[in-house]
Amino acid sequence: MGIDSGSSHFTDFKSSDINANSGECVNAMFVKAYPVGMVHMLNNGNVEDEGESRMEPYVGLEFDSADEAREFYGQYAIRVGFKIRTGQLYRSRTDGSVSSRRFVCSKEGFQLNSRTGCPAFIRVQRRDSGKWLIDQIQKDHNHELGPVGESHSPILQQTPPVVTKSLVEVLRRPKVKLLEEIDNGGLIPSGIINFKRHKRGGDGGQSIAEPYTGLEFNSANEAYGYYQAYAEGAGFRVRIGQLFRSKNDGSITSRRFVCSKEGFQHPSRVGCGAYMRIKRKDSGTWIVDRLHKDHNHDLEVHTVYQRKFSTASKKLLEEEAGGLASMDLVEVNNGKLVKRSQENKIGAEWYSVLFQYFQTRQAEDTGFFYSVEVDNGSCMSIFWADGRSRFSCSQFGDVIVFDASYRKNNYVVPFATFVGVNHHKQPVLLGSALIANESKESFTWLFQTWFRAMSRCHPKSIIADQDMAIQQAIAKVFPGTHHRFSLWQIRAKERENFRSMPNEFRYEYEKCVYQSQTTVEFNTTWNLLITKYCLRENIWLKHMYEKRESWVPLYLRGKFFAGIPIGESVESLFGTQVNGQTPLREFISRYEQGLEQSREEERKEDFNSFNLQAYLQTKEPVEEQCRRLYTFTIFKIFQDELLQSYSYIGIKTYEEGAISRYVVRRSGNENDKHAVTFSAVNLSVNCSCQMFEFIGVLCRHVLKVFKLLDMRELPPQYILYRWMRNAEYRILCGADSGISSQELKAFMVWSLRETACKYVECGAASVEKYKLAHEIMREGGKRLC
Repeated sequence: MGIDSGSSHFTDFKSSDINANSGECVNAMFVKAYPVGMVHMLNNGNVEDEGESRMEPYVGLEFDSADEAREFYGQYAIRVGFKIRTGQLYRSRTDGSVSSRRFVCSKEGFQLNSRTGCPAFIRVQRRDSGKWLIDQIQKDHNHELGPVGESHSPILQQTPPVVTKSLVEVLRRPKVKLLEEIDNGGLIPSGIINFKRHKRGGDGGQSIAEPYTGLEFNSANEAYGYYQAYAEGAGFRVRIGQLFRSKNDGSITSRRFVCSKEGFQHPSRVGCGAYMRIKRKDSGTWIVDRLHKDHNHDLEVHTVYQRKFSTASKKLLEEEAGGLASMDLVEVNNGKLVKRSQENKIGAEWYSVLFQYFQTRQAEDTGFFYSVEVDNGSCMSIFWADGRSRFSCSQFGDVIVFDASYRKNNYVVPFATFVGVNHHKQPVLLGSALIANESKESFTWLFQTWFRAMSRCHPKSIIADQDMAIQQAIAKVFPGTHHRFSLWQIRAKERENFRSMPNEFRYEYEKCVYQSQTTVEFNTTWNLLITKYCLRENIWLKHMYEKRESWVPLYLRGKFFAGIPIGESVESLFGTQVNGQTPLREFISRYEQGLEQSREEERKEDFNSFNLQAYLQTKEPVEEQCRRLYTFTIFKIFQDELLQSYSYIGIKTYEEGAISRYVVRRSGNENDKHAVTFSAVNLSVNCSCQMFEFIGVLCRHVLKVFKLLDMRELPPQYILYRWMRNAEYRILCGADSGISSQELKAFMVWSLRETACKYVECGAASVEKYKLAHEIMREGGKRLC
C-alpha cells in the first residue's frame, strides 16, 4: 500500500487515513508528517493526589507543558474508562514551532478495526507566556466506556515515559529499600530493571550464562542463537539490528542484536537500550565487544510454545537468507502467530522534513512525483522524482543502476538512487528513495512505484545488489530484464571466502572469470579449479556458479548495459555529497547541490556537442556521418574504433547466398581475432566480441568488414538514437509501449520546458537580450498557431 503524489498519479486521503509512526497526514492536497506518539498510561491511584486526580478537563484549564496536559488527560481517561493517544499537532507558520496539540480517545479514526471514529478529545494551545491552555474539548464518546477507575493496560509511547510525582518519590528512596519492595512484591517502577541470571521460561530448565564483553563465537549465527536463548530466559525478544561494514572491502565487520522494543518505529516499542554487539576478529571468529543489559520496560517469561517458534524463526532466517538479514518481525499473541509491522530504518524526523521539501518542489514543478509506502498505518519507504528525472527516463531508461551502496558502511539514512546513462555517457538521476528495510516487500513496492512513476518504461538491464530480496523483487516487477550484480558485493564476498586461499588460487580464479572467451572454456576451467582446491562443498561458490549469467563478463557481453564497465564499481551520482552518512540538517541542501552539479555537467556536454566539432582523422564517409549524428563523447569512442580497424586484417572464410563470414585478426597477433557474420539482405552484422550488443557502438572488427565491402555509410539500425546529439528530443516510450496520450503530452511538456530553460538565463542577461527573446517567442508562437 502506498500514497502517491504527482502530476498524473495522485491519491486523495484525509488526515484520518494514515496514522504514521513518523507522520500524520493533515489535508488532502499535501502531506505533512509529524511525530505521532502513543501515551503510556500509569495507574498509581493509591499514591496520587486525590484532588488533582478527580479534576475534569474544561476550556481554560492551564498546564506548564504539553506533556503535563497529556498526563492529566491520561489520568482522567483512566477514571472515566477509556484510553488516549496523541493526535494531530499544529505548527507556527512563522518559526515552525509546535503551537497546539490534540489528545484523542484511542478509538478516534477508523484505521484499525477496533476504532469507531470516537470524537472525544482535548486540544491544548501554547500561550505567549509558554503555558499550555485547553482551548477545545469534546467529552462525549460514541462507544461503551470501561469500568470507572479500571487500570487499563498501558499503551506504549514513542517518546520516553512521563514519570508521575508518585513514581519520582519512589525512585528517590534508597536503592536497597526499593529492591526490598520489589522482592516483596511491592511497586515495580517501569524504569530500568536489572537482572543477573535467569532460567528458561521459569520451567526449571537449564539456565543460560549471561553475556559478557569478550565472549567468543565461531560465527555470527552462533552469537545470534545464543542471544536469543539468553533473551528467552530473561523475558524479552530479540531483533537483528544494525550491521557495520569495512570501508576497505565492504565485508561485514560487526553486528548488533537488540531488544525487540528498541526504537520507536512501532507503537509496541519504547526505545529500549539493551543490545549485544559482536565484532569479527582477524581469525574469523566473533567476539562480544559492546553490551548493554538494562531494559526500560517490564520483562516477561516466555512460554514453551514461544521458545519453539523462536528456534523455528532462527532456522528460517539461516535457510532462506543464507545468514543474518532483515525479516518481518513475528510475535505470538494468545497462541497465534501474528505478523508485526516491518522494521523501519528511517528516522521518524526524516518524514516531516522530506514532506515539506516535496510540497515546495511540487509547487515549482508540476511533473514532481512522490509516493510513500504505508504498512499498518505507518509510513515506511519513500520514493520521489522530479519532472526532469521522469523525462530523462523516457530517453535513457533502458539501462538503470539501482545504487543502494549506503549499505557498504554504517549509515544514518538508507538513501538509494535510480541512475541511468545519458547520451554523453554521464550518470543521470532517474529517482531517489529512502528504504525502510531490506525485505522483498519493501523492494517490490519501490520498484513498482518507480515503474509507475516512469510511465511503465521497462528497462532492458538493471545493475543492483545480489540480495535474494532484490533478486525476487526485480524478477516480479521487471520480468525479462537482465539483472547484473553489483561488483562491490562480489568483491566483498570474494575477500571473505578466499581469506585462507593461496595467491595461486586467486590468480587462477581471476583468469577463469575475467579471461574466458567461451562458455565451454569457462565451465571447464571452473570445474578444474573447484576440483584442484577441494571447493565442491563451498556454498557461496556453488551459488555464484548457478548465477554466473548475472556477473561473469562472458555472459554479460551480449546484454545492453550502455557500456557501463563490467570490472569496475559504479560510482555514486552524488559522490560524497550525499550518502548514507549525510545528516538530516544537511541532506536537502546537499542533495539539491549535487543534483544541480550533475545537471550542469550535462548542460556543458550538450553545449559542446552542438557547438564544437571533433577533428576528422580519416577521409572515411562513415566518420563524417557519425560526427554529424553522435554526441561528442560517443563520436570519440567510434573514432577510436575506426582508427583501430586499420591495424586489423579481414579474411572471408565462408559465403552462401547473402550470408558471408569473416575472420578479423590484428596484424602480428594471431590470438586477437574475432568472427564477423554479414547478411546482404537487411545489412545486418554481428561480431563475436559483442561490443555493439553491450555498448551500442560498432566495433573495429565490423568496421573492417564494412571497409572491405566498400560501405560508405553505417546502416541506420547501428546508430542508436540514445547516443545521438538530439536524443533528448525523442520520446522512447511511444505509442507502441502503451503510454497514454496524457503522459505523452507530459513528456513533451517536460522536453519543451527543459529546452526553454537553457535559453531563459541567456535571455535574462540584459534588457536587450530580454527583448530579443520575447521577439523570437512571438515569431515562434505565430508559426505554432
